Amino acid sequence: MRMIITFSALFLSVILLQLSSGGVGPLDALSGIALGFTTEQIGLLGSAHFLGFFIGCWWSPRLMGSVGHSRAFATFTALGAMGLLGHFIFVDPIAWAVMRIASGLCVAGCFTVVEAWLQSKVTNETRGRAMGTYRVVDMVASLAAQLVISVLEPASYVSYNLLALLCCAALLPITLTTSPQPKTPDAPRLRPRLAYERSPLAVAGVIVAALSSASFRMVGPVYGTEVGLAVGQIAWFLAAFVLGGAMAQYPVGWLADKFDRRWVLIWLSAAAVVSCATTVTLGGGNTAMVMLNAGFFGFTSFPIYSVAAAHANDFATSEERVELSAALMFFFAVGAIGTPLFASGLIERFGPAALFIMIAAGHALLIVFGLTRMLARPTVADRTRYVYAPRTSFTVGRITKRQREAPTRTDESKD
Repeated sequence: MRMIITFSALFLSVILLQLSSGGVGPLDALSGIALGFTTEQIGLLGSAHFLGFFIGCWWSPRLMGSVGHSRAFATFTALGAMGLLGHFIFVDPIAWAVMRIASGLCVAGCFTVVEAWLQSKVTNETRGRAMGTYRVVDMVASLAAQLVISVLEPASYVSYNLLALLCCAALLPITLTTSPQPKTPDAPRLRPRLAYERSPLAVAGVIVAALSSASFRMVGPVYGTEVGLAVGQIAWFLAAFVLGGAMAQYPVGWLADKFDRRWVLIWLSAAAVVSCATTVTLGGGNTAMVMLNAGFFGFTSFPIYSVAAAHANDFATSEERVELSAALMFFFAVGAIGTPLFASGLIERFGPAALFIMIAAGHALLIVFGLTRMLARPTVADRTRYVYAPRTSFTVGRITKRQREAPTRTDESKD
């Protein structure tokens, strides 16, 4: 309880930020449909968000070093609020795309500040509990953010104003805290080649994770509208994906610590292909089955990033782990920038089923590549501990580094 009180300001800021930033993606998609935007223009908004996210991941550690944690957080929050409030000043898809870049900057910058602050305050004794609480807070807030759109009217200034208020409210806990600001850590070097050298399969895994997550969360509302789901049902459709991903963390983590992680990746992708095929077959005919299948899709696809990251860390030294985490995030961000626009173009030309056909194709390629890599590298490295890897900033590797170096659960069971 003392630990929760200590980090309450950070956790409250995370909740408010997630409610704001997590709600704007589906709200933009539904608003774009109501305003007559094309499907490709709606996909452009999702791609713009991840472009801003990538820029924010690179820029935020440097801004923190210049002005400090609180001022950097205030800067990024202001950018996010401005992007939200500007939507109904300039009702144009290109203008909205620019505003979504600001929203992406806000997410990456604010989470970088929160995670740097959290890393500086935890001790070896509190690290596990602090990170566990942080993950629960992040997951629950992300789940709630998907449900927010069920009470927000699309294409309404009031809806965007409410999200902007939540974004501004995220400023208060972290700027009013009496806790002294920590020392700003050095920004990790961005070395994408490091990730590929350690594990080409891990790089492919995080790109496929981006393909699944970014396209589903940014273009999923378009799919839901096309198959006849109401706004409230679309909210639950998106929330089921997040809930399924949250429920998968423990069982998938247990499997990844017990068995060859390449097989875990392959079987997760195979299950994701089955989920996509079922979704295409069902269409929107059975709403209950659509919701259950969205949860199963989240269960099978959401953990792929964390399993891939754990596999890459098996081949890295302790000194490389922070830069490896940043490199994997780089590949995720690059994949996430392109896939919403590509997925929306496919839906425009071939119908809503094309979204899940595209995702299934990506997972099928990962299966083939995984089997190829097992022939090229038949031996298994000593496993590090599986850690749920938040896809929030380039600096998250600082928090998870020590946890990865702890004995695995299978090692602990032998003691």
